[in-house]
Amino acid sequence: MPDNEVLAEAEENAAAQAADNGKIECAINGDSDFSQDCQTERLSGENGVTMIVRHPDGGFRRFKLLTDGRGLVAADGAEKATIEIIEDDQILVSVGSDKYILPARMKASDTAETANQADEQPVQAGN
Repeated sequence: MPDNEVLAEAEENAAAQAADNGKIECAINGDSDFSQDCQTERLSGENGVTMIVRHPDGGFRRFKLLTDGRGLVAADGAEKATIEIIEDDQILVSVGSDKYILPARMKASDTAETANQADEQPVQAGN
């Protein structure tokens, strides 16, 4: 299991990079094929940073970026976000039947393959 600090840094970098170009790969509603059709938006507020991923069908997911080493969590609903490191420069974030590939920068010393955030509780994001 990777160091939580490394994972948090990777997820924060992934969110920042996704916000830079606005598009990420996603597979929505259980689709097994990924396409670069999801748009990202990053909002900073009193309660921290929220990343919104907008689906091509008009749906969306909100993620709360955390600074306590847990990385990110789903900010809406009861479904939890799981995070898997799939390459040195990418993470896979899954919530329900939706999956998102986010760019990430890992520290060179990180050799872990995966990390699941199974014990997280959803966080309600404020405006």
